[in-house]
Amino acid sequence: MIELTELQTDALAEVFNVGAGHAAASLSEIVGDEVLLSVPRIAFYRRSELGTGVLALQGERIGAVRQDFSGPFTINASLLFTEDKALEIVREMIGSQVSVDDLVDFEHEAMCELGNIILNACMSAVANMLDIELDSTLPEYAVDQMDTVIDELTADLGQPIVLVLHIDLTIEKRETDGVLVFLLSSASFHELIAAIDRFLARI
Repeated sequence: MIELTELQTDALAEVFNVGAGHAAASLSEIVGDEVLLSVPRIAFYRRSELGTGVLALQGERIGAVRQDFSGPFTINASLLFTEDKALEIVREMIGSQVSVDDLVDFEHEAMCELGNIILNACMSAVANMLDIELDSTLPEYAVDQMDTVIDELTADLGQPIVLVLHIDLTIEKRETDGVLVFLLSSASFHELIAAIDRFLARI
């Protein structure tokens, strides 16, 4: 695992906490009920260290929303839930009147919307804190076996550093564990840390 200084870690935790707060407010409007996102738990890893133990998701199949962000540095972002939890979230988003059998028909669109809200809220908070601009691609959603998802996440040898955020998402007192995974090249990682240090020097 890659270690940051306590100040750097605290700064990142705070900015992602702000992003999680914005995402929770947006999701609350969609589902018509209170949505809570916990303070993200942050850790950096090397690509080779990413595995089921790091992700800590209990399930054979994983739903993954992916989105790319580019600016002074480039980040490939993914939001991961186990498939059964993803379907629960979809049902909350579109209404409980939809039958379980019909949920799959809405899963792709709803999860793309969920991922777009959470990932963009987090990265917008990063951009605001660091006083930079980031462009994003449209979100993509896929469901696959855990091992396959991990293999796809770590396939790019040019992105050896992984930022993992664990969040707890609660809708109507139902708690769901989710994982945010951000992949960076070595250059992007160093630029991110340099930008955080510049931010810390300003406060």
